[in-house]
Amino acid sequence: MHQLAIAKDNVFVPDPADSRRYRHALGTFSTGVTIVTLQSDAGPQGMTVNSFASVSLDPPLVLWSPAKSSSRHDLFAGAGHYAIHVLSADQHDLLARFTRGGAGFDGLDYHLNEEGVPVLSDTLARFECARANVHDAGDHTIVVGRVLRAAHGEGEPLIFSRGAFGRFAHHG
Repeated sequence: MHQLAIAKDNVFVPDPADSRRYRHALGTFSTGVTIVTLQSDAGPQGMTVNSFASVSLDPPLVLWSPAKSSSRHDLFAGAGHYAIHVLSADQHDLLARFTRGGAGFDGLDYHLNEEGVPVLSDTLARFECARANVHDAGDHTIVVGRVLRAAHGEGEPLIFSRGAFGRFAHHG
């Protein structure tokens, strides 16, 4: 069995002056890619997010973390209802719509769920949530949602790792 070792000179204490090194270490943990959607006074809104995780099966809870530096932080952190959409490996176009400067909902097909939240079709999975808790977490806010409804399909997830988007390679 091959074991990986971390050299002593690669051990460091994270601090703001060396944030690039810390980000690189965090980037070794691959994540899925999601789009969080909500309804606002200005219409439907969406945000690309890779900080998504399961919290509890009973009750069904998930979390995600918007950056406080986002101009839409307060809108998303304060939403009473929202939907989290897990993207499939071939949904780069959808991903681009909800990054800074993207087209968002312009010309995109969607429907509103029972709570009035815009829901996207044909994503790998979807979690329709009611906000349960919000926690301060440094430069982000942790938003915990109770899952009201969930759906999923078949396919490969879109993965974010080391600053790039890609696919999961199956071995074996």
